[in-house]
Amino acid sequence: MSHHLELTYLKLLPEQIKEHIMKVRNKNEKLLSQEIKKYIGKSGYTAPDDSIIFDAIVSLSLGKNVLLKGPTGSGKTKLAELLSNLMFQPMYSINCSVDLDAEALLGYKTITYNKANQAEIQFVSGPVEKAMKQGHLLYIDEINTAKAETLPILNGVLDYRKMVLNPFTSETIYAKEGFGVIAAINEGYIGTTPLNEALKNRFVIIDVPYIQGEALFEMLKEQSEQKDEQLLKQFVRLSRDLTSKVEEGQISDEGASIRSLLDACDLSVYMPAKRAITRAISSKLDDERERISIENIAATLFTSS
Repeated sequence: MSHHLELTYLKLLPEQIKEHIMKVRNKNEKLLSQEIKKYIGKSGYTAPDDSIIFDAIVSLSLGKNVLLKGPTGSGKTKLAELLSNLMFQPMYSINCSVDLDAEALLGYKTITYNKANQAEIQFVSGPVEKAMKQGHLLYIDEINTAKAETLPILNGVLDYRKMVLNPFTSETIYAKEGFGVIAAINEGYIGTTPLNEALKNRFVIIDVPYIQGEALFEMLKEQSEQKDEQLLKQFVRLSRDLTSKVEEGQISDEGASIRSLLDACDLSVYMPAKRAITRAISSKLDDERERISIENIAATLFTSS
């Protein structure tokens, strides 16, 4: 996304919200080190509806936690990075899984050696503690894949208290001004569980659907290595057909992933489009019938490649 488009989004915001964001941006541009600025997200998300970005920015600016809900590959992580970029706010990430534990969230103790070669125990802060202490953003990806017994650690972080007791250091951490939480879920997937109501109620929920049509074409044109506009339009039609198959229950959500579509576009610069689609999209699916369905669609659309 260009600097011009970033300014366009900011201009659309209510004056109070815009003033808040500009205050945060100006402060961070002056005070953050180059090392910390590396944690600021990139602006690579194209919204199917500008209200998605608008509502997310407003919610974060008001101190609300934002939950991005959508199918895999719809751009939830890219949206989180865009929000970090628009606010010029560093973002620390957690990738949830069944193996996620308190150490992955808050930090861990390790042994280091000082100049006299004497062993010392040192605590290494985790992403939750870093984001809270520095007043930065925290991104929790696939939060509904974490074990139910792990998530209560975040209750105080996500409610009005914005605090957590670190059991490894016995320190009570209070979030610095500017701290915000963005989480993402893929609903209905193997290995996921519904968020309990107490946790869900701590979020403002924003649906993130697949982008289609002209918005998808512009995104591919901007982000893909493939510059043949006619071919890109064929990939847009492919995405439309794959999304229809997902809605009909004939293929899984992964088959319509925009991330995979972008991979196929990039590969199509160097190999036939149908082979690129096989490598980037259909081969990722376990069900042979789904793979054949995708390749049949590709064969219909890409008759000359």
